Amino acid sequence: MLIANHSGKLLEVGLDEAGRGCLAGPVVAGAVVLPLDYSHPLLTDSKLLTAKQREQLREEICREAIYWAVAEVSPQEIDEINILNASFLAMHRATDLLNIAPEYLLVDGNRFNPYKEVPHACMVKGDSRFYNIAAASILAKTHRDDLMCALAATYPQYKWEQNAGYPTKAHRNAIREHGTTPHHRLSFKLLPDAEVSILEEIL
Repeated sequence: MLIANHSGKLLEVGLDEAGRGCLAGPVVAGAVVLPLDYSHPLLTDSKLLTAKQREQLREEICREAIYWAVAEVSPQEIDEINILNASFLAMHRATDLLNIAPEYLLVDGNRFNPYKEVPHACMVKGDSRFYNIAAASILAKTHRDDLMCALAATYPQYKWEQNAGYPTKAHRNAIREHGTTPHHRLSFKLLPDAEVSILEEIL
């Protein structure tokens, strides 16, 4: 059973991101404030749910949350500041979009760049322990999946509607055959080192 709130403060914001390990697309963060007594029998870490369950919960969260927001950090920004800092920036941007003065931030993971003067706590596997973090993970995941499906219409060869930009065999095969797009993270290891060395020699 997940916990509704950690700090006891009404404006406690749950924060989580989606897409850190992807080769393409933005990293996306969700920020959610839920009622202090909130509970839901299905709500948990988005990775443990089916796509249909996530969509059902997305509607529930958007309806029942006191405040919610989703924000992105682009592949170009990821390349400039690295994926860890980009994840923190996405969380900061999502918090900015709430248009409130948060009293406390509850962050999935073990590290975070402080947001203004707001106290925070990092929670390892927080998306399977706290409802507000789980809700943030679902909003981030569903938003990002929708975005990658839309991009797949323009770049069908990469199968982003199936892999969401993660380093699957099909995605890497498409990079080998077609090269990169403006949505790829060029600072990431898009292909194994041996293949990159061979390509450099050819070029």
